Amino acid sequence: MDTLTFVGTATTVLRLGSFTFLTDPNFLHRGQRAYLGKGLWSRRLTDPAMTPSDVPHLDAVLLSHLHGDHFDRVARAELARSQPVLTTPHAARTLQRWGFEADGISKWDSRTLVRGDETLTVTALPAVHARGLLGRLLPPVMGTLLEHEGDGRVRRRVYVSGDTLTGDHLDEIAARHPGIDVAVMHLGGTRVLLQTVTMDGAQGVDFLRRVRPAQAYPVHYDDYKVFRSPLSEFQRLAASADLGHLLRTVGRGETVGLDPPRSTMTD
Repeated sequence: MDTLTFVGTATTVLRLGSFTFLTDPNFLHRGQRAYLGKGLWSRRLTDPAMTPSDVPHLDAVLLSHLHGDHFDRVARAELARSQPVLTTPHAARTLQRWGFEADGISKWDSRTLVRGDETLTVTALPAVHARGLLGRLLPPVMGTLLEHEGDGRVRRRVYVSGDTLTGDHLDEIAARHPGIDVAVMHLGGTRVLLQTVTMDGAQGVDFLRRVRPAQAYPVHYDDYKVFRSPLSEFQRLAASADLGHLLRTVGRGETVGLDPPRSTMTD
């Protein structure tokens, strides 16, 4: 069964067929501070549901960008180096200096993992962390598409948004990759230097309208003081837009089975 385990912030364990991935590893505990760059810090308000020693054997780590609430000093010190980190070229250069087997993937490029008659293709998707001057100061971000194939057909498409605002790039993603089964959405309405740099509730609804996933799992919404848009706001606005049926919530430490993909439901 394909599953998602929510660890906290944007950290999840995704199991698709025989492949296992860790996303955006953030293992700081409540009260510890994450470094956000340019002299900025934010204090964590929650505890993660796992430590690095609890993480199962991984095929890869998926890292949307190199910020302290997505790859922290605990991950740097304690994560195994035995699996690749698939990330942006910008983040890969730093991780390689730290001894990780990091692979920087340019926008729209892919990497494919093979196991028996299964394949898992990882594609880097565009993301916009901020616009204007702040957008040039923040590290590059990527979204990630995971396409799991077995028996000669795509079984499931999972889109991990990364820290992104909404915009035309989402329309291009939907045009190139229709039929998204699962969207893992980075929310929180994060505010940095008076600007919003991750989706708030209203932008989350816009994301659902543009990407049109069959189901959506919100993450990254209440773990740090810089997160200003609560999950309840997104749920309320999605319900008002008749999109609430797409939402699936999962608690920290909880593992949920993913719904049947569209291809199964329409066969």
